[in-house]
Amino acid sequence: MSSSTVELTKNNFDEVVSGNGFVLIDFWAEWCGPCRGFAPVFERAAERHQDLVFAKVDTEAQPELAATFEIRSIPTLMIVRDNIAVYAQPGALPEAALEDIIKQARALDMDEVRASVEQARAEAEGAAAPGTDG
Repeated sequence: MSSSTVELTKNNFDEVVSGNGFVLIDFWAEWCGPCRGFAPVFERAAERHQDLVFAKVDTEAQPELAATFEIRSIPTLMIVRDNIAVYAQPGALPEAALEDIIKQARALDMDEVRASVEQARAEAEGAAAPGTDG
């Protein structure tokens, strides 16, 4: 772990993610070859984008976090903006692809994202309302 990345645990996860507007999370494990291959790509991106928080979750040491986010394959990259997961995909990314995803995540209109999340939540609650045939 370099000085440009933060290690997330169940004890500091909420504080780090809630306290920062843009967090990239690498779910990984020491035994995972693709994870070890992706690590330097993630580290270099962290050095280039020092305005963002780059964090790592060791799925072996933090199985509760991996379970909470239903991590089934590693490495998995998740991007959280304003406490909303806007990206989550398994697989080691090449540098250019990671840069493109960061660019796309930066360009998101978070007001639109929040409205979309609220609409989906309202629809889900409406579908599950008692007395409906759902």
